[in-house]
Parts: sequence; C-alpha cells; structure tokens
Amino acid sequence: MFGAALGSFFNVLIHRLPQNKSIIKPLSSCASCGYKIPFYLNIPIISYIILKGKCKNCGASIHWHHLVVEIITPAILIAVFYKYGTRYNLHHVLFFKYAILCLVMIPIFFTDALHKIIPHVLSIPLIPIGLLFSLHPFSDLDFKNAAITALVVFAFLYIIALLYMLIRKQAGLGGGDIWLLTGIATFLGALNMPFIFILSALLGILWFVIFIRDRDLEFAFGTFIAVTTVFWVFAGDRIISLIWI
Repeated sequence: MFGAALGSFFNVLIHRLPQNKSIIKPLSSCASCGYKIPFYLNIPIISYIILKGKCKNCGASIHWHHLVVEIITPAILIAVFYKYGTRYNLHHVLFFKYAILCLVMIPIFFTDALHKIIPHVLSIPLIPIGLLFSLHPFSDLDFKNAAITALVVFAFLYIIALLYMLIRKQAGLGGGDIWLLTGIATFLGALNMPFIFILSALLGILWFVIFIRDRDLEFAFGTFIAVTTVFWVFAGDRIISLIWI
C-alpha cells in the first residue's frame, strides 16, 4: 500500500512540477471541473478502478498514467527488494540506493513524456544522494569513482550540447538530460555509464525512426534514459558478466 501511495504522490509531481505549482496544496482536484477530490475517492488504484477512470463530478476522463504510476511504483519497489534487499547482507544499503534511483525515474519518465521537461528538483538531488551512498562502507561504488564519473559525464555532455548549439544554432541535448545523466553517474559509476549512453541512444533512435513523423517535434530523450536506467539496475550486472566471459 505504501508503494501505491507513493505512486499517487508521484502523480502530483508529474502534474504540478512542470507548472511550477505547489506539491503540498491545494488538495487534489479534477483538471476539468476543479472538483475537490475527497479522501475516500483518492485511494490509490482502487479509486481509479471504481470510478472507471472518470471524474465523479463531471465525468471527464482521468489520464491513464495515474493508474499506471500507482501500479508500477510498488512493483518496482518489490522488484528492487527482491534483487538487492534479500540478496546481499549489507544492511540493505543497496536496496535503498537502487530503490531511490529507480523510483525517481518514474516521475522523470512521465514529466518528460507528457510535458517535455525534466524538473531539476528531481534530477539534481540525485548527485548528492548518489555521492552519499558511495561513502557508505557497504556501497558497491566508491566515492572517487562516483565523483569522477559524474564530473566526466557532465563535462562531456556540456561540451556536446555547446558544440551542437554552435553548429546547428539550436538546442540539442537539454539541460535536464545533462543533470539527469550526471546524477545517474553517481549511482552507477564509470563501468556502467557507457551502456546507459548507448542503450538510451539506441532506444531513442529506434523510437524516433518508427513513431515520429514530424522531424521538428521536440524529442523526450529523458524517457529513454529513465527506462534504460531501471533496466540496467536489474540486468546490468548479468550483461556485463556475459561480456567479460
């Protein structure tokens, strides 16, 4: 239930952060008619199903992402615990580390997909959080690796973005993407980041070629970074072990 409630909070972030609205008040309301949603109609997952995805007051459709977020949030929490909370006897530091990383990817994915923005309040805090985890004696990544990787990633992406701007006279890689990848670097380190870059780019290119008809349409690269990061948290160690065999 905690995971579903956290997913409900993520929906608030997804809706309000791109609009620079407070995430504390006012209480949740219908985006169409402004109906203040009472607590008994704001129960994660259950309320959406009972209301059949529609506002009780005006009947307007409630976007499907609300239900999806409330389902995948506890699912990811359980999956991270299964992989890191029971596998290692390390005071669960790896569970908390990767739970935070994966959970933050959820609102980042949807804010970028729906609003074409990655709020700095979600991406930048990953940097100090990742560095703090690297200081823990049971961390799987030391502080030096985390810090240097983050600096290299930031510098590399900043230079790429600057060169693109100078050559094409328009923004290429957004600042949100740069901060996001820098934050992820403090969690995953030098060994994993090349794979994050490559897989994110491949997914993005594939999506762009297959689904995007308007070549001038703004591209939400953060969604592919988020998906790749969550995938790599669960499968990265196995893929690397296969490569090194």
